[in-house]
Parts: sequence; structure tokens; C-alpha cells
Amino acid sequence: FGIGHFIGLVRRLLEGKEREFLCIEYQNKDQVFVPIHQADRLTKYISPGGSAPTPGHIGTQSWEETKLRVRGAVQEIAQDLLDLYAKRKISRGYAFSPDTVWQRDLESSFPYVETPDQVAALKDIKEDMENPRPMDRLLCGDVGYGKTEVALRAAFKAVMDGKQVAVLVPTTVLAQQHFETFTHRLEAFPVVVEMLSRFRTQN
Repeated sequence: FGIGHFIGLVRRLLEGKEREFLCIEYQNKDQVFVPIHQADRLTKYISPGGSAPTPGHIGTQSWEETKLRVRGAVQEIAQDLLDLYAKRKISRGYAFSPDTVWQRDLESSFPYVETPDQVAALKDIKEDMENPRPMDRLLCGDVGYGKTEVALRAAFKAVMDGKQVAVLVPTTVLAQQHFETFTHRLEAFPVVVEMLSRFRTQN
């Protein structure tokens, strides 16, 4: 029936037995009672932007029409993604040079022992960077598991080929932390590290 408002648990007689139901309310105070053992038929809906969603109408085609529209929009997005990745497969990007002596010096100055995941991620990323196909890789990990060091080494590899690198972060505090980390780690090399955030003036 579409989007409804969960009222709560209610008890109703069904075939002479009292049973428990989930009560879902729609427009015009219409209600649907879902047996508790069929609760898996319901899913929580969160509207975009956190605004309260409008409940649907029972007995109309509005929900079916909405599902058809959404299905069409999803298929369009899927087609766009297929087109995009097909173009990426045949396009040529920039192939970075193999590691330099300075790259090895930077990596050997890391004050900790790399985790196996860091080693594997660095190997894969370097292979991607040295390949002429555009890189398409997402690195995930919890806080404190060494993603910054992986990003720093990849950034340095790009700089060694005369490229500029920008690292985008979601907060000004994180920007400051990364600025300090990159500055400290790269101070032995002729690399300029700067930061843009609301903490910095135009001068």
C-alpha cells in the first residue's frame, strides 16, 4: 500500500483467537493490520532530507505508479553507469612511473610496521597508478588503520611525476591534521605542502 505510519502493536480477534498485529495507518485514517509473524513485510522508510513523508492512499494506483517511476529512474541511472564504465574501459589515462629512490626513502621512514592490509592496498594502488587505464579504486577502513599513510604514499608517487595532488577531507580539523602529517612526513623532500580551509586567510 505504500508509505504508512506505524501506530503500534494492537490485539485483534481473528478466527476466534486474539492475535497481535502491527497497525499501519494511511491517509483518511485507513488502517492495515499486519500479523506480527509477517513483520518482515514491512521496512522502515526514511525520506530524503529527514522530512516527514506523506502517507499513501489505500485503494488507489498511486503506489504502483510511484514504483514504476522509481524503477524507470533506477534503470536510467544503471544505464548511465554502464555507459560511463564502458567509456572508462576504452579511454586512456596517465601511467605513472615506477617507484623512485625517493619513494623508497619516504616509505622506509614510516615509523611503524605496515599492516598486511596496508601492504596489499599499496601494491594494488601502485599497480593502478602505473596502468594507463583510469584508476577506479575505493579504499575503506576504520579510523586508525593507516589509510592516511597509504594516501600520502600515493600522493608522493604522483608528485614524483611532476603532478599536483589535492586531498579533500570533510572537516577543517581533519584538514589541519592531514596538513601536519603530510608536512612532517615530507619535510625531507623538495615538496610544497599547503592547506586550504576556513582557518586560512587569503594572505
